[in-house]
Amino acid sequence: MIAHCFIRLIKEHYKDLEVSRVLTRRPLNSFSNFPLADRLTNSIDHLVDDADLIVECSGDVFHGTEVIERAFEAGLPVVTVNAELQVTTGSYLAGKGFLTEAEGDQPGSLAALHEEAIMMGFKPLVYGNMKGYLNHDPSPEDMSYWAKRQGISIEQTTSFTDGTKVQIEQVIVGNGLGASITRQGLEGLASTNLTETGNLLGMMAERLGQPFVDYVIPSGYPAGGVFLVCRHDDSQRAAIEYFKLGPGPYYTLVRPFHLCSLEVGKTVRRVLNGGGVLLNNSTAPTLGVAAIAKRAMRAGELIERGIGGFQFRGEAVKLDENPNHVPIGLLRKTALKRAVEPGQLITFDDVDILPSRALDIVMQQRSERAVATAQTPTAGLAPIGMVAVGG
Repeated sequence: MIAHCFIRLIKEHYKDLEVSRVLTRRPLNSFSNFPLADRLTNSIDHLVDDADLIVECSGDVFHGTEVIERAFEAGLPVVTVNAELQVTTGSYLAGKGFLTEAEGDQPGSLAALHEEAIMMGFKPLVYGNMKGYLNHDPSPEDMSYWAKRQGISIEQTTSFTDGTKVQIEQVIVGNGLGASITRQGLEGLASTNLTETGNLLGMMAERLGQPFVDYVIPSGYPAGGVFLVCRHDDSQRAAIEYFKLGPGPYYTLVRPFHLCSLEVGKTVRRVLNGGGVLLNNSTAPTLGVAAIAKRAMRAGELIERGIGGFQFRGEAVKLDENPNHVPIGLLRKTALKRAVEPGQLITFDDVDILPSRALDIVMQQRSERAVATAQTPTAGLAPIGMVAVGG
């Protein structure tokens, strides 16, 4: 859906740009109504030829990693709509080439709101997401119904419903913008008034002593947007109250929409015009997304997929507190080595993971973090689609 809508957007509203190739893993003769079907290719080499920029929107950690590395070999910048990849291999990739998440999905929208807030003199304390519905363990029957009704895949529907996607989204925001979390899995406060909830979150941030990421579950007002809880200079309090943001000291800035593919063009334009990275997972992340078992499973049980599956869901964790956790983005067609219980955090001791480039990257980063941790003084003794865009 993202690729279809983005291609239509460029074709109709960005007359100085051209979609040169669209990479797919499907047979080329299997498409009936794809826009610009003559640009479809199964070749990564064809994708990067004559391109000035690659838009990666497959939602696939493994395939996306392969394509991005090939794009970097060709010296091309990459815009992603793939937070799942960002929190799995994105930090490694961010050190190898130009990689940015696009505005439109919640992480990019929060990053854009952050830039605007900073330019207005605000100091962000909380980076907030809004979630309309949460069920940590939805049934396959319900997910099939809602997937069909919404016109998206069962996997997407499940990852949205069980909370995995919001955890992933907030982890990339935390890593990219230098924020932490209050606890594993985030707070996820129920909210009937965003201003009041924002005030509470602001106080929590100041008790924590640093900005943090989280989400709310609205009741009585629409979900679907993003927000920041901020402070400002005391000298501006009277003016800001006049501007209808309340008496302070906490101010909630709301962006009440995120329009996904319709906003990706803004980030493409930003990059082609020489602008910097909007958001990525940073080259020194502090947060990850662990796999949490939804039910009891026996040794030898096959794991078809982690993100969007019915065996696991994702939770935000601090990397220094969970060095052996398995990033949920790595769980695909693998098997359990031993039985696990509901609510258990999965470690590398629990699973056999198939070899892949993504696994190589994760293990390399894990090893580097272990070395860096060992060298740190003891605490207390020292302070599905790829789109090539041509101009």
